[in-house]
Amino acid sequence: MNRRRPYEDDGDFYGERNKKRRRVSENQEMEERLETLILRVGENSTSSLESNLEGLVSVLESDLGNFRAKILRILSECPIKMPEKCTIYSTMVGLMNAKNYNFGGEFVEYMVKTFKDSLKQCQWDAARYALRFLADLVNCHVISTASLLQLLDSMVDAANEDNVPQVRRDWYVFAVLSTLPWVGRELYEKKESALENLLVRIEVFLNKRTKKHHNALRVWSVDAPHPQEEYLDCLWAQIRKLRQDNWAEKHIPRPYLAFDSVLCEALQHNIPAIHPPPHQDSFEYPMPWVVYRMFDYTDCPPGPILPGAHSIERFLIEEHLHSIIETHRWERKDCAIHLLYLSYKDKIPLEYCIVEVIFAELFHMPTPRYLEICYGSILIELCKQQPSKMPQVLAQATEILFMRIDSMNTSCFDRFVNWFSYHLSNFQFRWSWDDWDSCLLLENEHPRPKFIQEVLLKCLRFSYHDRFKEMMPEAYAKLIPKPPAPQYKYTMEGAGKWPLRLVLLIYELSLF
Repeated sequence: MNRRRPYEDDGDFYGERNKKRRRVSENQEMEERLETLILRVGENSTSSLESNLEGLVSVLESDLGNFRAKILRILSECPIKMPEKCTIYSTMVGLMNAKNYNFGGEFVEYMVKTFKDSLKQCQWDAARYALRFLADLVNCHVISTASLLQLLDSMVDAANEDNVPQVRRDWYVFAVLSTLPWVGRELYEKKESALENLLVRIEVFLNKRTKKHHNALRVWSVDAPHPQEEYLDCLWAQIRKLRQDNWAEKHIPRPYLAFDSVLCEALQHNIPAIHPPPHQDSFEYPMPWVVYRMFDYTDCPPGPILPGAHSIERFLIEEHLHSIIETHRWERKDCAIHLLYLSYKDKIPLEYCIVEVIFAELFHMPTPRYLEICYGSILIELCKQQPSKMPQVLAQATEILFMRIDSMNTSCFDRFVNWFSYHLSNFQFRWSWDDWDSCLLLENEHPRPKFIQEVLLKCLRFSYHDRFKEMMPEAYAKLIPKPPAPQYKYTMEGAGKWPLRLVLLIYELSLF
């Protein structure tokens, strides 16, 4: 009797299985290759961005038949997870739409679904980046201007709902205003009246909203030298300034302009009607904040000029830096490198912008987004990565904070103490204390000498008392903490009042 299995006679079973394995392996390798190409587009390369985009679009078009779903998913996730490359991916989608109209329609549907899902799941940053990407697709002739305006109008309608929290209404207006820098010029040229009507509705909303939270979120109790503006008021002033400049900004890279002759001939798609999901009690919305300002152009050395507080470029720079910190906060070295190598670093005094944004995060009220030590470690790494500039800028910022400490919020005062003591401990406690001698003429409870006293008390945990006695100038002797010493309560004054039995027990224990 033949005991061999039938499929072993001709080897078809193993042959087919090996073919399937090879096929799956090849598909996975191809998918990974496509994902890597899409993710890294726009990064350092020997060839130009335009040629890279053309080559990548050709590769994606040839692979649409086998990897359509994969390409749709990656292209929709990239502008949300890497918002700084929004215009690069919109150019890619525009070029693919010009070659394949059906793919463009599928992508718009996929992106709209992503936007809706983000709203339903309270992923507010993802929803705002998705809205921005949809708006930028108008510049690439993928989406019609009329349908985008319809979407923006529905967002403003959601902001005018009754019986909903103000934070919900504020977010919808903020999402619309933060999108306009990308698409404002296109809307101004093609739908000027509709754009003006949208802005009028937003202005009416802003004039009616209450700002009771403003004083509670301020870092300083006074507005000199920099006013502390509520975030929506500041963004609205920046948008108005942009409108005065005919919606022309200087910091958003727009690679699709190089392909205008190709993109302008493409057929456009309409965004379907989108109704924001109704408010539910379980929804949590972003809280308001006050825009933090520390520097203006007079504080910076000769060179690139710091954009004004109400220029849209200031908003774009700060938003980009906040996004980098959010993305790379877990690894301080990567975070420092990405901060220092910003794409338009040659157009601005980058070090000043970085320091201002990090202190804005640290002093964010009522609590910082992340642990205080996160910002301290990033600043230390920035000083190591760029020792020629960053330490000087940070010292200048510390001096500004110390001079304005009289009006600083108490919570921010404590955070300033914690950061400065931690920073000193990583740089051998070196500081030009003689520059602050004037504070010694003030009472000890005044914020300035109190700050120095608290810093030294914190530093004592990182070092030892004799070191501070040697390091600090003699004039600061009264602010140096007392030397730590053990306190044995049974030998202290009044120890005789303890019961005799307890004293005898202590004596017996001391014999062992």
